[in-house]
Amino acid sequence: MKTMTTDRAVPAAADRDLRIGSWLMGAAAVGFIGYALIFLIRNFTDSFLELGIGPNEVNVGKEAIQNFSPSLFQYISHLQIAVSGFIAATGVAVLFLVAYGVRRGEAWALVGAVTAPVLALLIALPAHYPNHFDTLGHLGLIYLATLIFVAGALVALRGILTVRKG
Repeated sequence: MKTMTTDRAVPAAADRDLRIGSWLMGAAAVGFIGYALIFLIRNFTDSFLELGIGPNEVNVGKEAIQNFSPSLFQYISHLQIAVSGFIAATGVAVLFLVAYGVRRGEAWALVGAVTAPVLALLIALPAHYPNHFDTLGHLGLIYLATLIFVAGALVALRGILTVRKG
């Protein structure tokens, strides 16, 4: 079977690893997109605040924020919309890298697919902990998607390394 763009035959074990790894990575990327949609929808509902953020983390809700400062409310809303867009965009980019590069055994695609969410998480996660926004309800879906993604990336990497050794 020809999987890599170099027209070399790929061993069955490497093809299996590339297929399974890219499938897991793709499923996680869809999870990132789903999380972004939840994030976006909540912005326009009475929930307003992100998934898993409640009165224990923020002692006021949508109405109180609007009453305190309508412009602050609009600013927070615009940030939530923007962040959801960037989360979804990262998921889409990763999905395309996985489907059209990692699945074919391209190391550059694996590097790009892993770098994008890792960079996003390195920037976003640290701010959650000192402010106690690190609830399982808030970050649980991202943690789950990340675990699935890492498992897939490791399996795909094994496939890429097998092809390169061959």
